[in-house]
Amino acid sequence: MNKAFMWIGISVGALLVIAFIALSVMAGGPKDAVYMVRYALPHMHRGNLKVGDAAPDARVFALSGTETFHIRERTGAKPLVIVFGSFT
Repeated sequence: MNKAFMWIGISVGALLVIAFIALSVMAGGPKDAVYMVRYALPHMHRGNLKVGDAAPDARVFALSGTETFHIRERTGAKPLVIVFGSFT
């Protein structure tokens, strides 16, 4: 019985290490993987927004990377486009 628990523990530990290595490769490095998981896990949920709904308010970084603003501050007469991704 004790050996079974030991092998189960080793197997689970090995799977966690393999998962962390795979996530690190996908994220670009171990540090990025930790920050990605730390940020993503509390916020992972399926939303219920539909086309035409108002955007939820959030604080986002401007193109300069140093300034921040709230989405509600920029919505008005002009449309606001937020791009999540990379164009490289």
